[in-house]
Amino acid sequence: MDTLLLKLTITPIVIALASLAARRFGPAFGGWLIGLPVTAAPVVLFIALDHGPRFATRVADGFVAGVLGQIAFVLAYVQLSRRGRGLVFSLTAGVAAFVTAGLCFGLPHFSLALLAPVAFAALFCALRIVPSHAGAPSTPGSRGDLILRMILATGLVLGITTFASTLGPTLSGIAAGFPLLSTLLAVFAYRSDGPGAAVSVYRGLLLGLFALMGFALTLALVLLHLSTAGAFGLALLVTFTIQLGSLQAVRRGRLEPA
Repeated sequence: MDTLLLKLTITPIVIALASLAARRFGPAFGGWLIGLPVTAAPVVLFIALDHGPRFATRVADGFVAGVLGQIAFVLAYVQLSRRGRGLVFSLTAGVAAFVTAGLCFGLPHFSLALLAPVAFAALFCALRIVPSHAGAPSTPGSRGDLILRMILATGLVLGITTFASTLGPTLSGIAAGFPLLSTLLAVFAYRSDGPGAAVSVYRGLLLGLFALMGFALTLALVLLHLSTAGAFGLALLVTFTIQLGSLQAVRRGRLEPA
């Protein structure tokens, strides 16, 4: 019951904070904040508690493949959005790109020594491609919009942790990387401020994914050698250190597209 209570509280609180931050500081900041492992961390924590650290380590490996899937999602969405395709069509293409990239990099069980450099290189390349927009504060959404985001995000965490044994560790890690929260934020940004605001959300997400990479790699390396609390403490320390560094890029508009 305690773990269920955590599942029902952690993710809704984080998505609410990210939504409020997006309203106050702009969509790019909201996307950047969601780049934190707000879904991945609860997922792998609950899996470690339920299935043990070895299973959870392989889930962390799947996160890296999930990062490549998220990059593919963003690039597909942005390229089609630039060409005037509608929101639904662009998002559908993004989902297809996520699934294709995630499975291609996750199921062959490539080593982290190969996947990590590929993921970092892909992040830098994507940031050169995805345009940067002025992060004007978004029009506040309704209370119903915020509640919908919280419900869907919590459902994702509950679904992955409930069916982790069926999915297996790699697919669980990839599924946890699906950009549900950022897409919810992007959809509402699109509705209130137009397609440029949605792109800003996804650019902020790309910057935030450096922190997710740090989290996943740290857990994959230390989870079998430290206590669960110690491993998560170290992973979160690395995560927040990287995230603070990437915040400077959000504020100063670094890594502008060529």
